[in-house]
Amino acid sequence: MFEDPGLNSLAVTLLTIVAVLGGILGTCTYLILLERKLSAWMQDRVGPNRVGPFGVLQPIADGIKFLLKEDIIPGHVDKTLFVIAPTISVFTTMLAFAVIPFGPVDQAPEWLRFIVAPNVDLGLVFIFAVTSLAVYGIILGGWASNNKYSALGSLRASAQVVSYEIPLGMSIIGIALLHGTMNLEKMVADQAAGGLLGWNFWYQPLAGLIFFTAALAESNRLPFDLAECEQELVGGFHTEYSSMKFALFFIGEYTHVITTSFLVAVLFFGGWHFPYIAEASSAYAGAWAVKLLVLAAKVVLTIVFIMLLRWTIPRFRYDQLMGLAWKVLIPLSLANIVLVMCVLQFGWSRWWLTAGSALLFVTAGVIGVNASRSEIVSRRRTAAIGSAHA
Repeated sequence: MFEDPGLNSLAVTLLTIVAVLGGILGTCTYLILLERKLSAWMQDRVGPNRVGPFGVLQPIADGIKFLLKEDIIPGHVDKTLFVIAPTISVFTTMLAFAVIPFGPVDQAPEWLRFIVAPNVDLGLVFIFAVTSLAVYGIILGGWASNNKYSALGSLRASAQVVSYEIPLGMSIIGIALLHGTMNLEKMVADQAAGGLLGWNFWYQPLAGLIFFTAALAESNRLPFDLAECEQELVGGFHTEYSSMKFALFFIGEYTHVITTSFLVAVLFFGGWHFPYIAEASSAYAGAWAVKLLVLAAKVVLTIVFIMLLRWTIPRFRYDQLMGLAWKVLIPLSLANIVLVMCVLQFGWSRWWLTAGSALLFVTAGVIGVNASRSEIVSRRRTAAIGSAHA
């Protein structure tokens, strides 16, 4: 491109940033259409089908509507924080994507890198540090709205994020121990070198389940969207928002979903690797494009699964939400870390991790069922005593 290596690197970096931002924003708009179509299909409705063939221009019409809508700022709000809050949510979720490889980094064409910031050895730590800041946008939006429903939604979000950050971070410690690094590029390369059986999901299924569950809670997706519970809080932290500021909150949420889906694919399902067509040794013409499509397919499948969950599982109660984090996910993630350390220390086969994960999952299920039965018996006994006194 340029003779000067420094100028060439700068140009490639800027082009990669533009490609990532354009891809994320374009994907977010059509993810909304996909979710509306999936929800209509699951509820036996038609869904958007008027704007363009099969409704494919609906996201463009919605974007124009948001841009042309009157930007209302209520008189009772803190105007500065009210405007800053949605920008924080978008900025932090997009910044986290800087260290996520979205293709085979070592086979990228000369004019594009498949990662914005390569060779970051603490990439996972950076992602968790940045995404945890997204809650400040929700807290500031709820507090600046000067609305009791918005304030309650922001307080719920802060407690939820603080709680689920712990199992989210602990769930990937086992993977970091197995690979000896927190660099996402190296993790993908190690899994690809091991073939299909090198994917982390085979050895860390429990960690994958914990990570996925905690990531759903982090992104405020159902069944963990207690921060915007319509039945109780009208709209939650964004009740007072309209126009583009309202849209920015949802762009931040969908960007978080995209980031989460990429992390699930990269950490547990081999990233761009797929047997026979996208191997570590694949060097045929266009191999980088095939690997890019493989990773994109894994990400899309994860996103569709997240959307199907939204229209399948009912919303948790808040005590159930907090109990799941502190009583279930955190103890399980601790036990998983101990299991990984034992396997590595004594040099056992990694398939012991699979058996141990299954055993921990079954044990947690048995304990949970017994606890639920005890709670039900206790409630019935209390109700019977109350009826006798009455």
